[in-house]
Amino acid sequence: MKKLIAALCCIVCMKKNIAQTTDTAYPVYTGADLGLSYSPAGSSLRIWSPVAQEAVWQLYHEGTGGNTYKTVPFKKDLNGTWLAQVAEDLKGVFYTVKVRINNTWSNEVADPYAKAVGVNGKRAMVVNLPETNPDGWDTDISPDFSLKNAATDAVIYELHIRDASIHESSGVTHKGKYLGLAEAATYNRDGLPTALSHIKDLGVTHVHLLPFFDYNSVDESKPDVPQYNWGYDPLNYNVPEGSYSTDPYNGATRIKELKTMIAAFHQNGLRVVMDVVYNHVADAASSGFQQLVPGYYFRHKKDGSLSDATACGNETASEMPMMQKFIVESVLYWASEYHIDGFRFDLMGVHDIETMNLLSARLHQIRPGILLYGEGWTAGASPLPEEKRALKKNAALLNGIAVFSDDIRDGIKGSVFEINDRGFASNKPGMEETIKFGVVAAVAHPQVDAGKVNYSKAPYAASPGNVVSYAECHDNNTLWDKLALSYPAATVKERIRMQQLALTTVLTSQGIAFLHAGTELLRSKKGIENSYNAGDSINAIDWSTKKANLPTYKLVRQLVEMRREHPAFRLTTQQAIAKHIKFETTPPGTVAYSIDGAAVKDEWKKIIVLLNGTDSKQTLPVADAEWKTGWVSGDISARTRTSITLDKFSAVVLFLR
Repeated sequence: MKKLIAALCCIVCMKKNIAQTTDTAYPVYTGADLGLSYSPAGSSLRIWSPVAQEAVWQLYHEGTGGNTYKTVPFKKDLNGTWLAQVAEDLKGVFYTVKVRINNTWSNEVADPYAKAVGVNGKRAMVVNLPETNPDGWDTDISPDFSLKNAATDAVIYELHIRDASIHESSGVTHKGKYLGLAEAATYNRDGLPTALSHIKDLGVTHVHLLPFFDYNSVDESKPDVPQYNWGYDPLNYNVPEGSYSTDPYNGATRIKELKTMIAAFHQNGLRVVMDVVYNHVADAASSGFQQLVPGYYFRHKKDGSLSDATACGNETASEMPMMQKFIVESVLYWASEYHIDGFRFDLMGVHDIETMNLLSARLHQIRPGILLYGEGWTAGASPLPEEKRALKKNAALLNGIAVFSDDIRDGIKGSVFEINDRGFASNKPGMEETIKFGVVAAVAHPQVDAGKVNYSKAPYAASPGNVVSYAECHDNNTLWDKLALSYPAATVKERIRMQQLALTTVLTSQGIAFLHAGTELLRSKKGIENSYNAGDSINAIDWSTKKANLPTYKLVRQLVEMRREHPAFRLTTQQAIAKHIKFETTPPGTVAYSIDGAAVKDEWKKIIVLLNGTDSKQTLPVADAEWKTGWVSGDISARTRTSITLDKFSAVVLFLR
């Protein structure tokens, strides 16, 4: 009931302030010193609250409980900011802020720009950031993955930190923690590599980690109580999540342990992508944004109530100058302080194009090879006009940012929203044009009839670096489960072939390749479609299955290696794709195309890719030549100089040197 009353009060407050939420209503602070500035001699704190009549900084010895030991008044300063200073060493001190608006004091909140917090993120913490650096951090560098900083050279592996090591079969000591993913040489009982060692051996370039900023849904004070969440409910944007730390009470510990994990990835040749959720907060009413400047940071409907394009109760207003500033400065902070190599933007379609292009420009200035991509859709209607949003259909307007291709995802396996729907890899007729659209990464191609594509009906990418090609991610059923649910009559052997064909399609398509962790092990979530809080029994990667699924693992590893060794699968322009990829006329349920490798300086001068998604043998034409087999999934039933007969659910890559 208290939560309901608070929410209703919040809506009333927003209605009163709706006229003040335009970009000209409040002064914009352009300085780079919002938040805490620490030194042993003294610290200062600057907050932005142009509507406040008074503001105080409250200091605590504990991160939770206890009483304020000192209250420091803020002084009104430039452009809606308030500044407070303390001339003593505050390292290790916890703090909150509150403001008086319309003669009513707000709740105590952690400063939205806080860099460290105590348990459960209720109070910010003063830390000396250089002291959180692990040994060798100053010389930590991101490994090369591309000579030309081409996004299409990336092969991404999407992973939840806890999933990677929490299972008893992982062989990891610090199970479910940052430090667990920093452990080298971990093995299952069969002596096969797990966790970080497994990912390194797979050969991917980037590890995309589900949200590891401080989120709301796990009680960090109860580490021994089974708890699980994907983490898409932001609490403190600039702070690492405490439940992945060995000591969530000490804000410095979680920072150091996260840096230790990132350094371990870098030392093993892997870049790190951070999954970020700037489109909404866990609870708008209690957030620092709302408490300090009611109504400003969120979008609203015409009646003044919160808009909800995220289906999470609220949506942030990235087009507002100070929200835009916050998002840009936040990603810059993560990139610089934590050496983050890329960002994946949750529900990126909620954000405006201007903000996304601004942060891309700033990030590419400091890290030219940074990888940026996001979901080009929303979960509901938004008051921000579509032409201003970072939607999939506006992908060509995004600079250095890619969007996920749900076209190829559902073209391969069937709609994620319809359990019984099948795709190309599971013998659904009529998906050939959708697969071809995915092969060319949604750019214009003279041989692809976009009007026959499942969703888009028109090219939307300016270049292949504009698109992420994938068959599954953490959302919805795993690929293995989807195949079982949509094709219950298939044998296990047939499902394995379908899975391998699906992954072959992804890893031989143009664009940025993306794999869901465990897909190479035929990962199952026991048919649970939305496992965001389903617990370890559903989400943990079971490393004991690796031995039984070694054929698929080795196949995926070989595919990744082939993709990385051959630039023909990683073209960088629409013009190159249109000119150098040629599709052949083939039987229904199959796709065949050639790539002119010589034109892009590939050692394979000519390449042919043949895909058979049907449940029967299919004969596909090839040019008359002495073709060598570069890679095969399934079986080749017959072969001549001018044709190849593929068994059901099979694929082959041929080449000429």
